[in-house]
Amino acid sequence: MSAVYALVSVFVVSLISLIGAVSLPISDKKLQNFLIYFVSFSAGALLGDVFIHLLPEVTENTGFTPQISTYVLVGIMVTFVIEKVIHWKHHHSHSGHKHAHPITAMTLIGDGVHNFIDGLVIGASYLISFPVGVATTIAVILHEIPQEIGNFGVLVHGGYSRGKALLFNFLSALTAVLGTVVALVVSGQVAGSVGLLTAFAAGNFIYIAASDLIPEMHKELSLRKSAIQFITMIFGIGVMSALLLLE
Repeated sequence: MSAVYALVSVFVVSLISLIGAVSLPISDKKLQNFLIYFVSFSAGALLGDVFIHLLPEVTENTGFTPQISTYVLVGIMVTFVIEKVIHWKHHHSHSGHKHAHPITAMTLIGDGVHNFIDGLVIGASYLISFPVGVATTIAVILHEIPQEIGNFGVLVHGGYSRGKALLFNFLSALTAVLGTVVALVVSGQVAGSVGLLTAFAAGNFIYIAASDLIPEMHKELSLRKSAIQFITMIFGIGVMSALLLLE
């Protein structure tokens, strides 16, 4: 049943790519005011999932071994390299061509790679337990919402019609399903792979929260808005804590 839960969850996550359509009637200023708090909520949820669900589960039987630490670091470094390549390609596509379509192509490729990793994460989480799978799926959904809205905006800005932008963004999101299938297949073929995939997932989430989301939060200098960010971040951690009740 864990495979069924994982595949259903990852398909739901893929549908989040269509959320860009919701942002169409919203002004850029209002959308930004909303997303800034969603980013902080997402950062809290990702870190909460790592330190409340993923790492405690994967270390429960073996302890926090050097092997687990290594795979957490691998998760961080692989995510760093992927983002570095995407940003490098994005920069050269933008500077080397007058039209924007190379940028849209790199956006779709980069998003596809990230979604594939999300699929790996979700697949590995459900192999640990249903509650961990649910918590991880929620964390992925939360960090996908602002990302997918941003991707949709880039595609439309790059010359795609709204319908085409939604379609291609959705097709890119389906790589998450492939990632989940790979996680499920590998777990059946390689002994101990679930724990290693989970440690890798933890590293991936730590990187996203610390390198992508929290720096975005620091761009807001207003004391009131910063306080709200902190509260929503705590709320994201609280949601992950509340999901312990499922166990």
